[in-house]
Amino acid sequence: MTVKTNCISSAIGSMPFADPSHAIDVSLNNLDCPIWPQLSHFGLYEQMEMQYSEGMPAVVVDEIKGRMFFDTAIDSSEEFAEFYEKYMEAMDEDDGNGDCSAMAISEKYSKGIYALERRLEETGEKLEWIKVQVTGPISFALTIVDENKRAIWYNDEFRDVIIKAIAMKCRWQIQKFAKYAKNVVCFIDEPILSAFGSSTYVSVQRDEVIEALEEVIAAVHADGGIAGIHCCGNTEWSILMDAGVDMVNFDAFEFGETIAMYPENVKKHIARGGSLAWGVVPTSTEIRNQTVDSLEIQFEKVMDNLVEKTGIDKQIILEQSIITPSCGTGSMDEGDAEKVFKVTGELAKKMQTKYNL
Repeated sequence: MTVKTNCISSAIGSMPFADPSHAIDVSLNNLDCPIWPQLSHFGLYEQMEMQYSEGMPAVVVDEIKGRMFFDTAIDSSEEFAEFYEKYMEAMDEDDGNGDCSAMAISEKYSKGIYALERRLEETGEKLEWIKVQVTGPISFALTIVDENKRAIWYNDEFRDVIIKAIAMKCRWQIQKFAKYAKNVVCFIDEPILSAFGSSTYVSVQRDEVIEALEEVIAAVHADGGIAGIHCCGNTEWSILMDAGVDMVNFDAFEFGETIAMYPENVKKHIARGGSLAWGVVPTSTEIRNQTVDSLEIQFEKVMDNLVEKTGIDKQIILEQSIITPSCGTGSMDEGDAEKVFKVTGELAKKMQTKYNL
């Protein structure tokens, strides 16, 4: 089923603000599809991978060195057994109860989730769209290491736990916010896919990546969520579409023409109702040089290139498009970050008006 997104505005999770309430204001006031903010200002537990590690077996947090790892040398059999028991209780296709609270994200790990929940509870408003997010299993497992500093991806036992834990965290978030929005979008953030195929990750197989993504996407769909995948660099975009994702989010400011390198995949993606999330608003100091008008020109250019390469009707692309920043704003100056959100919202409104969406 096609869900028409009509160039709504949304964003990637990270934000630089020290005040969660202000971050929620920026999100709600500028975006058609607001996000809960990932606030790295609050330190280690809000970092990209750490934020989703809570409840996983054999996790070791070294607060002094500011890192986490998996200790594969210890006997974790009881932890693994407990994890899989909870997983089956929640996720079994026939008998699962859907209760994914065993992989809940506490306020220690996310100020933003609870700040948004409290705000929506106070206002009593039901939105059309809300976006939640997780660090994807490939980025998580290729970044976090074991006690010997080997990426945990290469440990099949731990990799499976990570994929399943992240899948449960997707469902837990969707369930939490479903009462506040008609549509809940869950982005699977996979920045490391920009290095897929490089010598660093030559042993990472395409089918393994697709299989991991498919499992998380299926979890998002289980609760009626809409699954997106974000990659802020160039990658083999066909991987995301072959995995069955609903929304492909890419940097359309720096790499906007690369999506057209996969015309057949894009045509199939659009034909089955998929959306393209164009990250056309830069998340660097380059935002200081941009206006809504200049970014409209960039958006039109890369969109017209896709139309030329695929033959898809432009109006259909627009109806199945989203406008976002190219990446998160967590490392930006606060003023620049606020401009990113403001321009994203204004560009979306301009395109909606221009094309009668």
